Amino acid sequence: MDELIDIVDENGNYTGKTCLKSEAHKKGYFHPTIHVWLYTSDYKILLQKRALTKKVFPGLWDISVAGHIAAGENIKIAAVREVKEEIGFDILPENLHKIGTRKHMVNHPNGIIDNEFHHVFIAELSTPIEELTLQQEEVAALKLFSLETILHTKNYENLLLPQYQDYYSFVHKHILNILT
Repeated sequence: MDELIDIVDENGNYTGKTCLKSEAHKKGYFHPTIHVWLYTSDYKILLQKRALTKKVFPGLWDISVAGHIAAGENIKIAAVREVKEEIGFDILPENLHKIGTRKHMVNHPNGIIDNEFHHVFIAELSTPIEELTLQQEEVAALKLFSLETILHTKNYENLLLPQYQDYYSFVHKHILNILT
């Protein structure tokens, strides 16, 4: 789905300009996105399997929820919206804990230029996984993995991307700080 998004500069500052997501991905404009990592009290992490129709990383087990922030949309409200849209989980804004912002730059083989600032949140999944509803265009499946799994991505095929191990370790550390 093409949507209107804000353009930010190379430091993540809003420029006051907007464009369609497709244009940002074609021209490499920096733009803000959200990542929401959902964990359980018994040290599990929820990962989603990306739909096979996704333009990048189809079928990959990935972050619980990720998405673009609409132009003018509050970052935390965008996170709440994306969680509801992608997996049908109602989360209150106060239950999202922002742990950082991550600059991410990658050129995909299909021509998509992803220059993004990920606003990263963690939150406890307080609903049984069986009660979640998948957005079929985005999500093929959901599964709870051991929290430790994200520390060893190089040992798995099609589960997260090993080149971002520092990022996953950062997320793991913040989740452990809450759970212990």
